[in-house]
Amino acid sequence: QVQLVESGGGLVEAGGSLRLSCAASGRTFSSYIMGWFRQAPGKNREFVGVISSRGLTTNYADSVKDRFTISRDNARNTAYLQMNSLKAEDTAVYYCAATTGTLTTRSNQYSYWGQGTQVTVSS
Repeated sequence: QVQLVESGGGLVEAGGSLRLSCAASGRTFSSYIMGWFRQAPGKNREFVGVISSRGLTTNYADSVKDRFTISRDNARNTAYLQMNSLKAEDTAVYYCAATTGTLTTRSNQYSYWGQGTQVTVSS
């Protein structure tokens, strides 16, 4: 079992950057695939990106490709989401999630979730 806590959200102007962190408890963080999702008001939760357990493989939604970067530091039990060139449409609550399955974009394949952190981009 793993517990996840996101941090780093806030208010930023369009074109700016933020880095979200996802701190995990437990000794087995390195065995989990980590995903990032977001949910805007009135919308379904959507996939943002995912990173393999050792950080060698990533996959991103088209809407964030070339702007967002996922990384992880297994020694620190932490995953990161670097967000650059932010747009108003990136405004959402951002969640990290963990799975021991495949490198999946499907939220129902993730067993563990953080509480979310709000990102607001002003235009």
